Amino acid sequence: MVDVADFKDAMAKLTTAVHVVTTDGAAGRHGFTASAVASVTDSPPTLLVCMNTSIGFYDNFVKNGVLMVNTLAAEQSHLSNTFASRLNSDERFEHGTWETLTTGAPLLSDALIGFDCKIQEIKEVGTHGVMICEIIDIKHSDSHEALTYFNRSYHKTCEQTAIV
Repeated sequence: MVDVADFKDAMAKLTTAVHVVTTDGAAGRHGFTASAVASVTDSPPTLLVCMNTSIGFYDNFVKNGVLMVNTLAAEQSHLSNTFASRLNSDERFEHGTWETLTTGAPLLSDALIGFDCKIQEIKEVGTHGVMICEIIDIKHSDSHEALTYFNRSYHKTCEQTAIV
C-alpha cells in the first residue's frame, strides 16, 4: 500500500489548473477551490469534478444538481485562497463579480473559462465524490494566462509557454 504522505508529495509534482467550483439552487449558493477537474469526453462535452464528501456543503452540490467550474486566471490566486478558507458561503461570494449562464450556478465574471454543468452521475471513491458533469454552456475570457498549482505553490502559465 502506498503511504498517504508519499502519494500527496507525488501529486504535488503534477501541475494543475486552479478552479473555483460553485453551485446555486434550492440547496443554496456554495463554492470551493478544486484542482481535481478533468475532461472526460467531447461527445457529449463532459468534465469530472472531485469533491471531498466531508465538506459541509457537499450534499448541497448533490441536491442542486448543477455546478460551474470557474477556471482561474493568473491574477486570481486570492480567490483560490478565499474559496479554500473557513469563510462561510456568503462571505466567500463577497469576493469577485458574479453572474450566471444557463444553469444558474455562479460564474466568476472574469474567470479564464467558465464551464456551466449539470451533474449527471456521482461515484463516491474513498473520501471524495467524483461528479460526472455534462457541460451545458461555456464562457471564455480574453485572458491568456492561467493560474496553476505546482509543488504546493501558485504559478502563472501562458499560451506562449512552450515545451522544448
